Amino acid sequence: MVSADLAVIRCNQVVTCCGDIPKRGKSLNDLGVINQGCVASSKGQIVFVGTEADYLSQVRLEPGGTTLDGSGKTALPGLVDPHTHLPFGGSRENEFLLRIKGATYRELAAQGMGIQSTVDATRAISQDDLVSLCLSRLDIMLLHGTTTVEGKSGYGLNLKDEIKQLLALKHADQLHPVDIVKTFLGAHEVPREYKSRKGEYIKLLTQTILPEVEKNNLAEFFDIFCEEGVYSVEESRHLIAAAKKAGLKIKLHADEFVSLGGSQLAVDEGAVSAEHLITITDDGIQKMAASNTTAILLPGVPFFLLQNQKAPARALIEAGAIVALATDFNPGSSMTESQFFIMQLAVYLLNMTVEEAINAVTINAAYGIDRHTEIGSLEVGKKMDMVLCDAPNFPYLVYHFGINPVRHVIKNGKIVVRDKRTGALPQSKGRTKSLRK
Repeated sequence: MVSADLAVIRCNQVVTCCGDIPKRGKSLNDLGVINQGCVASSKGQIVFVGTEADYLSQVRLEPGGTTLDGSGKTALPGLVDPHTHLPFGGSRENEFLLRIKGATYRELAAQGMGIQSTVDATRAISQDDLVSLCLSRLDIMLLHGTTTVEGKSGYGLNLKDEIKQLLALKHADQLHPVDIVKTFLGAHEVPREYKSRKGEYIKLLTQTILPEVEKNNLAEFFDIFCEEGVYSVEESRHLIAAAKKAGLKIKLHADEFVSLGGSQLAVDEGAVSAEHLITITDDGIQKMAASNTTAILLPGVPFFLLQNQKAPARALIEAGAIVALATDFNPGSSMTESQFFIMQLAVYLLNMTVEEAINAVTINAAYGIDRHTEIGSLEVGKKMDMVLCDAPNFPYLVYHFGINPVRHVIKNGKIVVRDKRTGALPQSKGRTKSLRK
């Protein structure tokens, strides 16, 4: 008999997302569904996944253990969001109104709005206030089923405020049940004070800010906005070399507005992921398909920016690329914390199947932040990160769109959302934590 301190029983369906890791091509439609399934864990680690009959014969609940009834519900792995810009100040609804009237994202940026306006707002607030903003946003993400997020800096664009953003992520990670994977994105834009001397800013990034990030172990990944008018392929290659020397893994904003060959660069440099890919070329698709670099698609961006062109999800999947989905949560081009909404957009706008979209926000998303051995699927030995939804089956999660289907969330074997409410949490990450109601 297996001993467990938490058991989730009688689920209509348990969507395990087990099987090939990462999932490509036809395997992206394999969800590993168990009807009338149960999942059990001990000390935050999954010890059983299977049918109710097998659970009854194989699992013993410890005295004082917790049972959660999943009757009528569909269970999923905790959702993973592999691309967010979590720590920022301010908002940009004024730009949103201008875009509705016809202004484009790039036109607004040329007028000094866009990323620069968020840089101003982020520089203006304290680190403590930035932490508080992150915690509030993480609350919303958790209520929508996300249990692990990647968070990028990139709205400081100087030594003080890039470090402030990364420290805010570090402290929020210590205070909140959602796990945060930290990315240094100092090459998000060229700050206005360096617009006419980009080379000096690149030197600041590589010789001053990056060594500080490395010395204090503030980030795992390094990201660059490889885009026309921002950082060229050669400039990006130079920055990547410095980041690798500092021991950081590589991500890349690539082929969003103009195809510069960012996706090919990501593959050539062994990047963990290339992200956006709205204008990726056929050659880029083939290179991505032949690589282990994850294509992280962000369907919230063209939806939010009112753009007709979208990432070619079907072409990437059919070529055999590793496809994941993310919110790109940020104030200028995708103001949403909900991976369920992104999953729905992927089905309705990118022509992905429901099965493909679910795998893309779970196991492939975990692969896109190098966490696939720990999270992203419900299988013995992995973390007990799990979401129970008010849905009789997995297709219903997309069929009934525009709502939050999450009823309960389990993180590291602890129930952190119960009946759509957060509350006092037990010891986690070395300290007592609570979430605002």
